[in-house]
Amino acid sequence: MDAPQRSLKIFFSAGEPSGDLHGANLIRQLQKRHGRIEAVGYGGPQMKAAGCRLHADLTVLAVMWLLRALLNLHKFWALVSRADRYFRHHRPDAVVLIDYPGFNWWIARRAKVHGIPVFYYAPPQIWAWASWRVKKMRRLVDHVLCGLPFEETWFRQRGCHATFVGHPFFDEVRRHPTDEKFVAQRKAEKGPLVAILPGSRTQEVASNLKWFLKAAAQVRQAVPDARFAIASFKPHQADMARHEVSASGLPVEVFLGKTPELIRAADCCMAVSGSVSLELLYHATPTVVLYQISPLAFRVQKWFRKVKYITLVNLLTCDDLFPDDVTPFDPRQEDAERVLFPEYLTCEDKSPQVAAHVIEWLTDAEKHARRVAELAKLKAEIAHGGASATAADYILDMLAPRGSGVARPHFAGTKKRSSVSGG
Repeated sequence: MDAPQRSLKIFFSAGEPSGDLHGANLIRQLQKRHGRIEAVGYGGPQMKAAGCRLHADLTVLAVMWLLRALLNLHKFWALVSRADRYFRHHRPDAVVLIDYPGFNWWIARRAKVHGIPVFYYAPPQIWAWASWRVKKMRRLVDHVLCGLPFEETWFRQRGCHATFVGHPFFDEVRRHPTDEKFVAQRKAEKGPLVAILPGSRTQEVASNLKWFLKAAAQVRQAVPDARFAIASFKPHQADMARHEVSASGLPVEVFLGKTPELIRAADCCMAVSGSVSLELLYHATPTVVLYQISPLAFRVQKWFRKVKYITLVNLLTCDDLFPDDVTPFDPRQEDAERVLFPEYLTCEDKSPQVAAHVIEWLTDAEKHARRVAELAKLKAEIAHGGASATAADYILDMLAPRGSGVARPHFAGTKKRSSVSGG
């Protein structure tokens, strides 16, 4: 007779809406494989629905840039202190961090003080903008579960115990139910459809939507029968969008909670940079990316950014991930046609450039078809599901009873583990 499984208590910390989704999927896979998982910690409504006992909804504090983080610093400190008390008195078997680096570094510190193994699932892209923080990753995190193929090599070369498990976003795309009737209705309407995806954060919507609408006005001048639809993530963001649309005078529809459907129904998209680019890749939808920031932030990012592109899809096609020239994308650069999602990281008005890409796709069927084919090819190569399952297997394997305990990671130069493959 098999011995009963010992219960496992795992503390999660996810602060972004996307991290909340990834955490929920991972919790479900852990529960599927192990009958006695107790998930606790910080997350959002998706993780709560998956069975995580939330100590606080961290997604309500999803903030961007230093000033906003400082204004909420007292709240973050209170949550770190609460986690520390929990680690001291209840000692979970593991801590799983999901993106959200600023806050999660502190959670990792407290876990290490108490000798609790730390897993980083969907780790922050420090290779792109803060490579010096790999020292912190090496010191505080026992296992880095990478979402992109090149990340495993990058982290391992710098002494971290890293394993490629696949990008968790593709799990979410595959499991998300689609309103097929809605998609069919949008496709049946006269004229090409352009979807506008202004982001999941309120600050992103405030910074980018007006420029998308300005680009939409230019598209409409060139393609009078073009239709536009905004995908809003939260109700108050939909209200913001309706206000902006009313001020613009454009006939633009606003939909709440219909992002996957609008991506599928659209001929092309205008989107804010983020993990949504992977969903756009999955559906092979031609897209131009905009990320509007302040002049100060634009100057600051020049000192930190180490890669040419800010869009994950574009990074996946790079021959040289860390080139000498990291100036933002320019449609006049020699290899502009190789960039699958033209992107504009900017503090200036780039609406003419954004509009030009959309107009080209709507008026040149050959170029539109070519871009769809290029996206479909990349999707076939990398858009495989299974990250949550692979990560769950890895975590459970590392937590399984063994004489030497949980493997420790800080081993620059030792041989590579093979317990989990990058399939």
